[in-house]
Amino acid sequence: MSINKILNSLEKSWERDHILLNIKKGLGTDEIVNEFLLKNERQITQLNSLLRPEDIDLLSQVEKLSTCESKLINEIKNLNYLKNNKNHQILNKKNILPSNRISFNKISSFMINWSNKFVVIALLTISAIALSKQAWA
Repeated sequence: MSINKILNSLEKSWERDHILLNIKKGLGTDEIVNEFLLKNERQITQLNSLLRPEDIDLLSQVEKLSTCESKLINEIKNLNYLKNNKNHQILNKKNILPSNRISFNKISSFMINWSNKFVVIALLTISAIALSKQAWA
């Protein structure tokens, strides 16, 4: 099986909506990841055998990017909490409703789309690297 087919198959198996539903049901991240690994063990083993050192370096960079995104989300959440807490205190003092609040759905949608686009670009880059290496070999 080619690396492109494996990556497409794994991408289809990792449906964000399904993952979010599992999180809302109370499943932990370890449980979700382990379930994914068990369901896709064959494809992951094949993918691992096809990865070259430069692909692994790219995966490390994608992992660092995901960590940065996670930290960014956490900071935004903390800032939003502090702002809401401050607004709540003001509301209690003045009984005024805040007028210009950005909804969490907009921020969540932005982060999900941004993250999805980067992952797709990263996967396409890995595929392009693999194909160009094969073409020059």
